[in-house]
Amino acid sequence: MNVIIANERKEELEKLNVEIIKSMDGVFSVDELINTFRNFYFNKMIVDLTAIKDYMNVSNLQRLAMSIEPDKIILLLPDRPECSSKNYLSRLVAIGIYNFTNNINGVKYLVTHTNTLEDVSYVSSMQDDVPQDDSEGTSGSSKIGGVSGKVIGFRNVTDHAGATTLIYMIKKELERQYGETIYAVEVSRHDFEYFNVRNTISTNKAGLISTINKISGATCILVDLNDMEDDTVCDDVIYLIEPSSIMLNKLMKTRRDIFDELKGKKIVLNKSMLSGKDVSELEYETKAHIFYNIPPLNDRMKNDEIINFLSKLGIFGTEVKSGGFFSIFKN
Repeated sequence: MNVIIANERKEELEKLNVEIIKSMDGVFSVDELINTFRNFYFNKMIVDLTAIKDYMNVSNLQRLAMSIEPDKIILLLPDRPECSSKNYLSRLVAIGIYNFTNNINGVKYLVTHTNTLEDVSYVSSMQDDVPQDDSEGTSGSSKIGGVSGKVIGFRNVTDHAGATTLIYMIKKELERQYGETIYAVEVSRHDFEYFNVRNTISTNKAGLISTINKISGATCILVDLNDMEDDTVCDDVIYLIEPSSIMLNKLMKTRRDIFDELKGKKIVLNKSMLSGKDVSELEYETKAHIFYNIPPLNDRMKNDEIINFLSKLGIFGTEVKSGGFFSIFKN
């Protein structure tokens, strides 16, 4: 069964001889479509491109492809030069959308024959005199796959050590400097949606690497690893411990060798009431180095403590002012 999102080409789509389980008419934001169909089972989503608000900004379509499998999306393009230009089609290919056509027969074909990258390789050899639309900024990279920024993973070592909220606060602070080039990805959960912020993605363990590879133009990708054991996709991993007595005692009872396992890794105390002296004593007792000590913070306001943490991590510092996006990360 399939779903149809129609607008200007509604009459043509009404004559489409395919099984339909749900249809919507009008113009919709990408967020509306994601919220409607995220947990909805269907075979293909046939989308009249004019039904998507601000469809010329491909970063909007990128968000749709990150939340709904791009292989399930079929775009019916309007008969307009800018939508059949090499510039526009190459951007669709770059974000993993290969099923697009400007005619109904093409839609019928794509319902039963999913395009591959090879099927749309012709786009790279197209002649195109249409000027490139730069309205989407850095999010419109034409690079296929590959991550352009640094990937930082966060793992709760003690239960509920606050990875999700900490990522949210870090994301907000980085966005003050770098705008909407900061992404947050969570594995096997949907907690980010409660913060109501853009560029957050939920995926499963099997899809983490492909999800990250689909993000182009990112300055930084923050990953809430949850129970994902394999963190090799990350350039750096932060191990969070809530150092209250009950959490530390529980940790030592269930994972007695944990601090041996974490030697040489970035251990961060989060929601911590420990003083500098307390941290030193903890390091002495565990024979582990504590990378940073973060106190309880109000996630509704700007926190200098987050800036200090990012500075020590090598994300904020003197290099921020002198080298563009990718020099902000120290080696």
